[in-house]
Amino acid sequence: QVHPVESGGGLVRPGESLTLSCVASGNTLSIEDFGWYRQAPGKELERVAILDTRANTAQYPGSEKDRFTISLGNSKNTVYLRLQNLKPEDTAVYYCYVRVVTTEYWGQGTQVTVSS
Repeated sequence: QVHPVESGGGLVRPGESLTLSCVASGNTLSIEDFGWYRQAPGKELERVAILDTRANTAQYPGSEKDRFTISLGNSKNTVYLRLQNLKPEDTAVYYCYVRVVTTEYWGQGTQVTVSS
């Protein structure tokens, strides 16, 4: 079992930045991927960034590659998502997940609201 917990969300103005954190506890030595998804009001869950912890390579399936950066912490059980130049359309609940072989574990999410 792995238990990811997100933090770092909040209310920011357009153009500002936030760094979200996801700390995993439990069987963290077996984590293969960390990832971030988001869900905006009335919209489907959207994949934002994936980090392969073994190769330390990142993928950004959406259009946020130039503004979002996923990174692994030194302790290897923490992943960050740096959100820059935030826009109102980035408003969503951001969820962290970890993958151990074929099992995914999800956090409860952290709210990011971008509004002037």
